[in-house]
Formats: sequence, structure tokens, C-alpha cells
Amino acid sequence: MSEPHLSYAVPAPADYCALRLAAGLSPMDESAAIVGLPASWCAVSLRVGDELVGMGRMVADGALFLQVVDIAVRPDWQRHGLGRRITGALMEEARRRAPRGVIVTLLADGEATRLYERFGFRLSAPRSQGMLLRL
Repeated sequence: MSEPHLSYAVPAPADYCALRLAAGLSPMDESAAIVGLPASWCAVSLRVGDELVGMGRMVADGALFLQVVDIAVRPDWQRHGLGRRITGALMEEARRRAPRGVIVTLLADGEATRLYERFGFRLSAPRSQGMLLRL
């Protein structure tokens, strides 16, 4: 396997939707992705040739809050440090561009908390609880 190339680039909507499904994340509508992806505060894509094998994004208001979303790696590329590489690139960009004191949040599925703890994230419970509503 050749090493995936990392770029600070938003994936194409069809690639984004397909990778979410392949990685076991919830499905997203491609028409929504067409609108939402360009509004990313920061995006990272990992590609082998033209094929998207990993991605991650941050969404934000630009000054007060950032949220890490869409960390996904294709199953045949998992366990090769790509999630760590994606998260590291996003956090590097956040430290470079975001104002001091910005609050960075994320929702971690299952064992992913171990990955995010390496970057300084801590569980907020019991002080606060993450909540979600999907419309």
C-alpha cells in the first residue's frame, strides 16, 4: 500500500457520503453535502491516487466554538494511524488559525475517545453531557 496523501481539501459530496457509509458513520444526503461541505472551517482529505480513504472536518463560528466532525477512515485503511493523522492536521490548523480560548468540541463514538485524548480532549461528564437531535 502506498502512503495516502494528505491535503487540506473538502471532499466531493459523493465521495464524502460514500466514505461516511463505508466507515460506519450515519448516512448523509448528497444534496445536503453539496450545501454543507463548502461551509467547512477546515477540512482534511487523505487520498491514494484519486481515491478518498480518509477525511475529517471542523465546523465553526470562527471565533468562539469549533467542532470536530466527520473523522472517517475506510475500513481497509483503519489501524494504520490515519485517524491520528487526520485529527492532528485539524488540530494543527485550529492552533494556527483559531483565537486563543476557542472551545473545541466533538462527539466520540465508542473507543474513539482514546484517539482524541491524545490531542488533549477530555470527557466533559459529569459537568456536561453531549446531546444530539437529528431532524
